[in-house]
Amino acid sequence: MLRLFLLFTLVPAIELYLLMQIGGLIGVAETVLLIVLTGIAGSYMAKREGMAVLKQLQEDAQKGIPPADRLVEGLLVLIGGVLLITPGVLTDFFGFSLIAPWTRRALAPALKKAVMGRVATGGSMGGFSASFGAPRHAAPPQKPDAPKPDGHSDKSPFDHPVL
Repeated sequence: MLRLFLLFTLVPAIELYLLMQIGGLIGVAETVLLIVLTGIAGSYMAKREGMAVLKQLQEDAQKGIPPADRLVEGLLVLIGGVLLITPGVLTDFFGFSLIAPWTRRALAPALKKAVMGRVATGGSMGGFSASFGAPRHAAPPQKPDAPKPDGHSDKSPFDHPVL
């Protein structure tokens, strides 16, 4: 909860402060133009790098190479593109660093290792377990015709296999 609070309040406040400082240095119109140009450049780079990752993913699949590394790179490109479309200086910096091939390829193995470590240990990922979407406190599934604690089952005496 605290992370979300910081993400949605502190980051925009810092971005606003930086944009106001830049606007004071170079002017309001130039600052707006800077925001628009980084958005355009970011969307172009995200498309270009995303297509390159997709092409590499297809080539790796034809060679029988597992797709995990390329999928992580694709996720980083997607996140970087979203950050670049968001107006701001910090988000642009992090967005460009996630899209640029040399930094993305350096970050992808660490992200993959962190996620795999959480999955292997059954660690929590934002309120969900590592079983991909099952709530942490969900009861284990039971067989449909397993007897209930009272000795009865859900199976009707009229249920029988079709002959």
